[in-house]
Amino acid sequence: QWIHGDIRDASAVNDACRNVDTIIHTAALPGVWGSWNAYYQVNTVGTEHVIAAARAQAVKHLVYTSSPSVTFNGTDQVNIPEDVPYPKSWLCHYPHSKAIAEQAVLAASGQDNLVTCALRPHLIWGANDPHLIPRLIKRGKAGKLRIVGDGTNLIDMVHVTNAAHAHLCAIAALSNDPASHGKAYWVSQQEPVNCWDWLNELLQAAGVPPIKKSISRRTAYAAGAVLEAVYTALRIRSEPRMTRFLAKQLSADHYFDNRRAQKLLGYTPVLSTSQAMDQFKQAIRSKDWNLRKR
Repeated sequence: QWIHGDIRDASAVNDACRNVDTIIHTAALPGVWGSWNAYYQVNTVGTEHVIAAARAQAVKHLVYTSSPSVTFNGTDQVNIPEDVPYPKSWLCHYPHSKAIAEQAVLAASGQDNLVTCALRPHLIWGANDPHLIPRLIKRGKAGKLRIVGDGTNLIDMVHVTNAAHAHLCAIAALSNDPASHGKAYWVSQQEPVNCWDWLNELLQAAGVPPIKKSISRRTAYAAGAVLEAVYTALRIRSEPRMTRFLAKQLSADHYFDNRRAQKLLGYTPVLSTSQAMDQFKQAIRSKDWNLRKR
């Protein structure tokens, strides 16, 4: 059953949660640019509405799709555990609003018979992605992509098949293992890769030249600061090509200690990175072949 509504409308959210046993809350406003109020109302207040509705409607399980960015402080994240502290300052509103929401979800575990957890999938991707992949290909064809930093940073990412599987694992764990309740979990392929080698393999599969030109992290950060100031002063609503957050995000290591998800959720990827890439290449050649023509 499809129910259309606005997550900012507490009454609509409450109605949607009637006769529901389990909620997977994925709704969010993504991005690195925009007003604090826009992100806060959707990502934070909207999540508070989901929690309130879950408690009011006697929902048993709530799995929140969070983000690894909630712990990103601008430095390398190297095999870090989930309990690393939240940053004290933020370079964009998305992770800040998601961090507040995540903490609310975890704090709600055990209230009114509701049990919760938060998943932090990093860089969800797949052949049918309507956002990241088309955007990369469009910019790659236009020659607008640059390596940010020295090009050696390692990242965890997760194929959409594995991200979905992790959510199912979380539901099962919440139902059967109290030790899983009220915790955050990294979700990834559990195979860190070089960020730029991986992106270039995606581009190559789509018939797009690899990214070869680079810009230093410091230069990218400075450019981001200038663009942010200009966009703010001129009230430009579109997203700048570079921001301070992006400069640090794109040049840093992002890979995680996945043992908690393995132990408490029973999560391991059902699709390896090489299998996922083969699937992507096949989709580009067949169903999504027209992506090359854009």
